[in-house]
Amino acid sequence: MKFLMLGSGTSTGVPRIDEDWGACDPAEPRNRRSRVSIVVENDAGQRVLVDTSPDLRNQLLANRIDRVDAVLWTHDHADHCHGIDDLRVMRYSRSNALPGLARAPVMANLKRRFDYIFEGQHGYPTLIDIKPVEDVRMVAGFGLAAVEMPHGPTTSTGYRFEADGASLVYATDYSEITDAMVACFDGADLIISDCLRRDPHPSHATIGMAIDLLKRCRARKLVLTHLDKSMDYKTLSKEVPKNVTVGFDGLEVKL
Repeated sequence: MKFLMLGSGTSTGVPRIDEDWGACDPAEPRNRRSRVSIVVENDAGQRVLVDTSPDLRNQLLANRIDRVDAVLWTHDHADHCHGIDDLRVMRYSRSNALPGLARAPVMANLKRRFDYIFEGQHGYPTLIDIKPVEDVRMVAGFGLAAVEMPHGPTTSTGYRFEADGASLVYATDYSEITDAMVACFDGADLIISDCLRRDPHPSHATIGMAIDLLKRCRARKLVLTHLDKSMDYKTLSKEVPKNVTVGFDGLEVKL
């Protein structure tokens, strides 16, 4: 099993559109961050896309991803779902809609915003057949577990993927570590974790919280994502333990 980090940045990306790089060195390519999304792939070549960021088209082109077997959403904030229309091309070669999963309230909001995606319109076919993730334990050849994580005043879904004797956790956009999260993620080979910045934030994890999640879950390795403009790649890489990797757009990790 492996994963590909399509995007590693916060909701505004790095740099921001006003060319604000913050503490990030513009000369370091790994500091240029698009909005977060990942692809998980098993040994059979089956792929699951997690979240459809607004930068999805460029991410898929850059990584030569022209097919996925299912799409999952962590939550319905714009930086995690507003690239959904870029999935249209993946429907062209299919005889049926692309399978999609999200928790029930997220499903309802996605259908309200993007009705044509899930219902078809004006002769165009339905693009995604979405179902509640609460009812699913397998997706596209992966064992799947899901847990709700506090995300400020709302929640985000954390996912655990099992395939080929390995386990991978994707936990982005959380502001508190709960017992349910620890139970779901326990013993994972790799955790990809939210890590917005060093200072506390009301709806996101800090570097200290991400490392605490690694320890509490007794996971082997940690990759940091959802990094803002204060998190310079080289500076942060010198601060973290050896089993922690600072994520960047295009990072691929094999388990």
